[in-house]
Amino acid sequence: MKTPLHNPLYGDEERPLAALLVPDILALLEESPESIPAETEEMHAADLANVAEALPRDRVVALLAALPKGRAADVLEYLDEDLRTEVLERMTARQAAALITEMTPDDRADVLEELEEQSADEILLEIPAAERAETERLLAYDTDSAGGLMTTEFVSVADQMPVEEALAGVRRIARSERREAMNAIYTTDARGVVQGVMSLRELLAAPEGAKVSDVAWQEVVTVPVTADRQEVARLTRDYDLVALPVVDEIGRILGVVTVDDVIDALVEEHTEDVQRFGGMTALEEPYTQISYLSMIQKRAPWLAALLIGEMLTTLPMAYFEEALQKAIVLGLFIPLIISSGGNSGSQATSLIIRSLALEEITLKDWSRILRREIYFGLTLGIILGVLGFLRVVIWQSFGFGGGYGEHYILIGLTVGIALLGVVTFGSIAGAMLPFIMKRIGFDPASASAPFVATLVDVTGLTLYFYVALLLLRGTLL
Repeated sequence: MKTPLHNPLYGDEERPLAALLVPDILALLEESPESIPAETEEMHAADLANVAEALPRDRVVALLAALPKGRAADVLEYLDEDLRTEVLERMTARQAAALITEMTPDDRADVLEELEEQSADEILLEIPAAERAETERLLAYDTDSAGGLMTTEFVSVADQMPVEEALAGVRRIARSERREAMNAIYTTDARGVVQGVMSLRELLAAPEGAKVSDVAWQEVVTVPVTADRQEVARLTRDYDLVALPVVDEIGRILGVVTVDDVIDALVEEHTEDVQRFGGMTALEEPYTQISYLSMIQKRAPWLAALLIGEMLTTLPMAYFEEALQKAIVLGLFIPLIISSGGNSGSQATSLIIRSLALEEITLKDWSRILRREIYFGLTLGIILGVLGFLRVVIWQSFGFGGGYGEHYILIGLTVGIALLGVVTFGSIAGAMLPFIMKRIGFDPASASAPFVATLVDVTGLTLYFYVALLLLRGTLL
């Protein structure tokens, strides 16, 4: 063996190491596939998945077949989504079901959600009845809800159970069953309603003869099964939880959302927000996997809407066409005016959208935010207005080009005052638009930077030309 197969591989930055192992894995698949489990047993499943992704596509199935089912299921979970789908479609429904059954319930549901409906149904039919019923129940929930994120592999005990009996039960579960969330143990009443929670350490340290209700914490943070992933993430963060119990309308525990699933949900949420910030519909698939037509459908409508919005900028220019012909110098500063207003609006909208997402502010805070942004906008406008005025004066005084004639002070004042107004308006519009979007039921991220910039462009040009008319009337105009 040229490279020891137990060497750890660390993520995408070290993917070339995975490629180095490919010749050895291919040789083992040809000569002695039965030795692969022993040769790779010290590798993390994620690292072995990196190796699998570097293999020829038609050999990935053979690699998984050479591994024990539980190990193969772990590797399958870490595979790139596109490759995982392709691998499962290369297998028979029975082969795929054998691997998917070994996964935790939430991961099992997520993998089936990625497949074509017909393929998923065929695999479901091959999954044992108990696991199939559990998976179908999870698939019924919205993927972005607490129900769609939760796993049913948790540990609960009756709240009146003696500590010794509870310990024996937990020990029996740990030896015979797979449980994703073993660190937190929930106590329930006869109906399954959550009564308390305790750590495994607290159970082990409990005094002999006590009941679990004497040990468990009575105040349990729970989340409704219909709650969205943002609420799940907020509660997990606020209470430093490693697992969050999911309950039905009467408080019966249905499952738990573990912190790793919260992290995955947050990554997806942030990805969608960033894509909306760019002025497009959020992608439902990774960028490298989305089809050409789907990408065009996601991007074209927003670009068309922004183009139509930008067309409105021609209205003030057409209205003030005569003034522009008399004072062509005004046209030199149009890019400066509209970019400054758009930039201030983009800053404000990004700050407010993020604060709304983190629930640092709510809709009720709009008036307070409005007052703050008026002050911020005026201060920033004064700073940029002074810089714009100095730009005109210095260029004229030192002859850097673009001479503005004897009225350059008035031109500088026009630019400075226009910048003050445009930046102030941009800050206010950028801050208020997310509130408006949220109030009418749209995602505040839809009030993205390009959208705000388009709005400010139109108003900024109008303001600029009106200031020019007031200050330059009787001179250049």
